[in-house]
Amino acid sequence: MAKHIFVTGGVVSSLGKGLTCASIGMLLEHRGLRVRLQKFDPYINVDPGTMSPYQHGEVYVLDDGAETDLDLGHYERFTDAPLTRDCNYTTGKIYLSVINKEREGRHYEGRTVQVIPHVTDEIKAAVRRLAGDDVDVVITEIGGTVGDIESLPFLEAIRQFALDVGRANCLYIHLTLVPYLKAAGELKTKPTQHSVGALRQIGIQPDLLICRTEHPISAEDKDKIALFCNVERTAVIEERDKEFSIYEVPISLVNNGLDEILVKRLGLKTNPLDISDWRAMVNRVLHPDTEVTIAVVGKYMKHRDAYKSVFESLDHAGIANRARVVVRRVEAEEVDRRGAAGLLSGVDGILVPGGFGMRGIEGKIEAIRYARTRGIPFFGICLGMQCAAVEFARSVLGFEDANSTEFAQATHHPVISLMEDQSTIRQRGGTMRLGAWPCVLSPSSLARQAYGVDEIRERHRHRYEFNNAYREAFVADGFIPTGLSPDGSLVEIMEIPDHPWFLAVQFHPEFKSKPIKSHPLFRDFIAAALKHREGSRTEVEARPAAG
Repeated sequence: MAKHIFVTGGVVSSLGKGLTCASIGMLLEHRGLRVRLQKFDPYINVDPGTMSPYQHGEVYVLDDGAETDLDLGHYERFTDAPLTRDCNYTTGKIYLSVINKEREGRHYEGRTVQVIPHVTDEIKAAVRRLAGDDVDVVITEIGGTVGDIESLPFLEAIRQFALDVGRANCLYIHLTLVPYLKAAGELKTKPTQHSVGALRQIGIQPDLLICRTEHPISAEDKDKIALFCNVERTAVIEERDKEFSIYEVPISLVNNGLDEILVKRLGLKTNPLDISDWRAMVNRVLHPDTEVTIAVVGKYMKHRDAYKSVFESLDHAGIANRARVVVRRVEAEEVDRRGAAGLLSGVDGILVPGGFGMRGIEGKIEAIRYARTRGIPFFGICLGMQCAAVEFARSVLGFEDANSTEFAQATHHPVISLMEDQSTIRQRGGTMRLGAWPCVLSPSSLARQAYGVDEIRERHRHRYEFNNAYREAFVADGFIPTGLSPDGSLVEIMEIPDHPWFLAVQFHPEFKSKPIKSHPLFRDFIAAALKHREGSRTEVEARPAAG
């Protein structure tokens, strides 16, 4: 029987439950266990696919096309556990399933459908879907904060779950905050006591407390937390804020003995822990040989989580190149208002990520023109590729009103247009081109050199594509499709060979990057940026002194 770890959060939101779950998964995998991870989100949306990035952050897409919470990105970056649409459930998804069963009229045998037992049974069934014969431990994160009304059905379900499978097969971890009061000059344990009290009122006694804190927790405070929260002293784990990298979190948990406690409490038979590869990676993060500056020109720069995977992938590429990546976050609208030169001068590479809607488009196009005409390494992702095509059509091909039909239906030169199979779709949720699709690479292309194989599979999330009516014109003037769908009908990658490094993709490579295994395109983009930086330094040093 698979063992189950349930992770809840208290006091405040954004404490890092996703990182904690990912770190636990990584540690258990490094002990030779087979792990699965999932998250329950308490909002009523069926999935985050229709939510604003300002509300929710990025939408993380899986191979099977599921649009999921960004915490699943942490799961994939830290572990090798397979993720599917069964790894992310929302209140909306649970209730939709219950309502569909009620409408079919054969599942509930005429009973009144209620939160208990029908909704909680649906939640428990979602947990069981991951607990197959090939799984040793299922880690389930409960989104939100204990005390929120939205989370109550999920908390009730995991309370019942221990009764179903036996308390020895379940372990509850509560992630909480121990704040430091500057005026008093001390840590305060009362918020944690209240949070655990609320959890116990629901019927859940946590086995472990992971306490987020800015300052060390004294032995006296740990004793107080243990006493008033009814846990053993050794089960109070300090998790201090990390100054440099989130990838230090698993090492911190090991230093506090968390993996040993989990193995002992759940009666797991495992190999000794060996995280030497992870320690070596963190050492590279903390001790880079050089640094490089990358401008990310986006539409949602005020909300860092909107491009979470992009920023993480840049860090991974820095690790692979033994460099610290300094990100200059640039609002696309500011480029449109103030011009590219003042905002982008001195950068070693420019990345334009995905997005939707007209706002900021002209700023993105101007940033791409700046990169193309000055020989600065450029990487375009999804909308970034589409903007690169529009810029090239306007500046090189002479099509002054070239555009995407997403932004200008009446353009005379729709170099980007709605995909044919999207034209009849009216429902927005879950209807884009989603998930992993194959792509065939051209020999001798930058993409082929990076991947080292002829065919790849990458994850997509879009409705618009490059218009093939313009393919010949682009090729004739040097913007070459170097990655195509197997039938040749869809342009997935475009490059300018007559440029130090100019590559744009229709897919989202940031969803397949890991700290120990950087994505090939991000890795080579940073390598090109480092080369550009070195060339710029050499040029400056070679200039004759004034006078």
